[in-house]
Amino acid sequence: MAAGAPRVFVSHLSGVPVFDPNGDQVGRVRDLVAMLRVGGRPPRILGLVVEVVSRRRIFLPMTRVTGVESGQVITTGVVNMRRFEQRPTERLVLGEFLDRRVRLVESGEEVTVLDVAIQQLPARRDWEIDKYFVRKGRGGALRRKGETLTVEWSAVSGFSLEEHGQGAENLVATFERLRPADVANALHHLSPKRRVEVASALDDDRLADVLEELPEDDQVEILGKLKEERAADVLEAMDPDDAADLLSELPEEDKERLLALMRPGDAADVRRLLAYEERTAGGLMTTEPIVLRPDATVADALARVRQSDLSPALAAQVYVCRSPDETPTGKYLGTVHFQRLLRDPPFTLVSSIVDSDLVPLPPDTPLPTVTSYLAAYNLVSAPVVDESGSLLGAVTVDDVLDHLLPEDWRETDFHGDGGIRHGRT
Repeated sequence: MAAGAPRVFVSHLSGVPVFDPNGDQVGRVRDLVAMLRVGGRPPRILGLVVEVVSRRRIFLPMTRVTGVESGQVITTGVVNMRRFEQRPTERLVLGEFLDRRVRLVESGEEVTVLDVAIQQLPARRDWEIDKYFVRKGRGGALRRKGETLTVEWSAVSGFSLEEHGQGAENLVATFERLRPADVANALHHLSPKRRVEVASALDDDRLADVLEELPEDDQVEILGKLKEERAADVLEAMDPDDAADLLSELPEEDKERLLALMRPGDAADVRRLLAYEERTAGGLMTTEPIVLRPDATVADALARVRQSDLSPALAAQVYVCRSPDETPTGKYLGTVHFQRLLRDPPFTLVSSIVDSDLVPLPPDTPLPTVTSYLAAYNLVSAPVVDESGSLLGAVTVDDVLDHLLPEDWRETDFHGDGGIRHGRT
């Protein structure tokens, strides 16, 4: 663990206020959600249980937390107001870890957990359990306090998952180390019952990433086995174009019911994509490219490109448009490629280095033309612009490949030896 990485004891977080970026209070922390892991790895913190004004308890993923201190928690401002429901692979840190009887690995002595420290991983938003504050002795209301000490998470036994057994927890913990495409490959070869069990135990973001890599039949099967509200959560976590592709495979009434359960903004993006023919630029595009206004600087552009949740294809260029800067945007002005951003000073305005010579694609451009366009200009992503000159989205090379490869390409053993390799993150 890097020196200076933030560490917080969870008892200090209980009841602290949660604020959005504008300083408005969202609610208060009531617990933390952790996932146990195999292989001697510390439990990972998935998110916070937050009680909002209506006394509803919701789940706030750690990926949407920008600051954790003993006195407050700061979020990105994006909060899902659906009621929190604990899943089989999840543990509540305050509710299930504190006062738990465990053993010290070195001596075998039984101790009581009084507090748990969590620490943020370097250069990431991931958090893990770092230390335990424990008390020796058997405890009890009438006895004097025993010796207390702070120990590393690895010095205590009684929390980590066992390596043996057939539960979904173990398989999910093993899959955590794999890339989404490799998890999808493994899921595809499980029995339908087992596939749904394991998929149901994955958290929303992870399941969304895996679904995007699965064949359509598996996607429909898994989505159909989830509770409708959970299915809507997973669709929101997917890229809009992948969510639209999946919904297009469902009966009309099921599709509309899930869209109605999604957040209005997410549902609107997906509905827009569903309006286009599947094998056209409009049907292939994502509605979430990097869009900047003309007065943005190279430094602003590079900050957006650095976002960890962007695919390499989307991070390869930014699109300069007049306000509004969310698709469909104001007038599209042109593209600035990543290499150009690296060559110019940080204070340079993107409007002064924009490439306006590249003709954008209309949304009804057929797939063969999109393919030729990307190949002719050596691009990994291309802008899609409507008749009024507004940017609608961007077509990326990975989405084009999905439609060019044989339908069963995901079932091909591309690892060469029938096993999963190169999957560690």
